[in-house]
Amino acid sequence: MEVDYLFQIGDNIVYPMQGVGIIEAIEEKEFPEGKQQYYVIKMSISNMQVMIPTCKILSSSIRPVTDLLALKQIIHIFQHGESDRLLTWKQRYKVNTDKLKTGEIQEGAEVVRDLMRMKKDKALNGSEKKMLDNAYEFLISELEVIKGITENQIKSFC
Repeated sequence: MEVDYLFQIGDNIVYPMQGVGIIEAIEEKEFPEGKQQYYVIKMSISNMQVMIPTCKILSSSIRPVTDLLALKQIIHIFQHGESDRLLTWKQRYKVNTDKLKTGEIQEGAEVVRDLMRMKKDKALNGSEKKMLDNAYEFLISELEVIKGITENQIKSFC
């Protein structure tokens, strides 16, 4: 029986708060309640393997890697837009965490942009520095697998 899956083996995906991964397999596991199909995902940053039930993929916020057209919007985000500098670091941390949890590349780009701008003005605290490092790594990991992107375009985010 042929089943229509949202993702296919070999597809690059983005898992919020984890970064880019690749669908390595679609496996069936048997439980007393019945059989369950799983996506087997190899995460590129952490090198770990994740299994997600195919029926829960939509509620997981996993999405395909963005395309080259979205890159223009990301560059626009880096060049424009303002962060709310009146927030305390705790409020800012919560806002940024919520943005990263969406898994959307635009939201992640805003976090990187805002924290990089702040870092130029003053040293970030330990939590925000770690958040910047992670968000930057997630952003770059996705940019690296966008079809058609050049190395110079990736370096423009450094």
